[in-house]
Amino acid sequence: MVAPRPRITDAQRRSRLARRTRLAPDSRAAGVVEAARSMVGLHSTTPSTVYLSAWARVDGFTRDDLDAALYVDRTLVKHLAMRRTLFAFPRDVLAEAIGALGPRVSASERRNMLRDLRRSPDVDDPEAWIDTAREAVLAELAGGESLTSTELRERLPALSGSITFGEGRSWGGTSHFGPRVLNMLDASGEIVRGPNRMDWHLSRPAWTSMKVWLGETLEVPDVHAGHRALIERWLRTFGPGTETDLVWWLGSTKTAVCAALADLGTVEVELQSGGVGHVLPDDLPGDSDDDAPVEPHAVLLPELDPTIMGYKERAFYLGDHAPRVFDTVGNAGQTAWWDGRIVGGWYRRDDGSIAVHPLETLSRAARRALAARADELAEWLGGVGFKTQYSAPYMKEVGERR
Repeated sequence: MVAPRPRITDAQRRSRLARRTRLAPDSRAAGVVEAARSMVGLHSTTPSTVYLSAWARVDGFTRDDLDAALYVDRTLVKHLAMRRTLFAFPRDVLAEAIGALGPRVSASERRNMLRDLRRSPDVDDPEAWIDTAREAVLAELAGGESLTSTELRERLPALSGSITFGEGRSWGGTSHFGPRVLNMLDASGEIVRGPNRMDWHLSRPAWTSMKVWLGETLEVPDVHAGHRALIERWLRTFGPGTETDLVWWLGSTKTAVCAALADLGTVEVELQSGGVGHVLPDDLPGDSDDDAPVEPHAVLLPELDPTIMGYKERAFYLGDHAPRVFDTVGNAGQTAWWDGRIVGGWYRRDDGSIAVHPLETLSRAARRALAARADELAEWLGGVGFKTQYSAPYMKEVGERR
């Protein structure tokens, strides 16, 4: 007779998530690198997100703390990885991400370029064009200089070239091939986003050689070992999770994920939803203090924060709010959490204050705690007028109320 799977409740999963993603007040990270490692990496597609994610997890956090980690100590490095998304990784996790996903993401970037280069009347040999452009960039950055995409295009004729799309349409425009070459080289681990030439909530990276930037050559694992390492890290923070969660989060294949799970010897557990999740052998339900209830607490997270973007199957903390939180391509907006669940969103008023937009009826305690956290965030932001990149659908409701 087959023994029944251990069972974990949604409440236990929320308790684990609050503590392990450093959102519970008694589980804050000691610094930005620890916060990033706890999350595997911090989302950085929107420039402000990585800062606001760190603010949510590190008491006393300042922008200088993250700037030092990114640009002075270089203990965090921005890199294009899972789902072709930009993350800030600690160095050891960076090596694992390059090993696991670098070949897949860089190959995808190359294929997409080839597709469009073949449509360009100015390029006779698309394969040779990419190879020539790649070699030119690597040679230009080998000495350690940091240059923006525009500066590289001005110096390197090999990067010239563009394609026009959507002629006569409102969404039409011109796409330059140069930045796409840089993304391909970033994904493969050959170059890296160095200094940011703009303020913290904006982005104009100066590219440089990854080896020069880090002062070392990373020891990159093979694809399977990289998957195994990343999935083990993910399970330590987000477990239990389903195969669907992991395939989506990694932007990888079911074959690669299942091979890594088998290698790790994960244990199947029954989720309250009726699905099957995976945990590491030493992290069974009931064996961890993290399963114990967490005191209700208020959390404000930025768009694309790694907690909300850690799963494909999110009902245990999202409920039925997905259509009001996620846009049509799956990007999450700014979220407000109470007692481990998403209960609303938040936005900045014209006067700089932060307002919470409830998505359900909130208790008085929840309203007060979220309002207090909103005041703390407004004070931390000061007069900086940053803009969101992915506006949640609930913002239409906010506009109608104004």
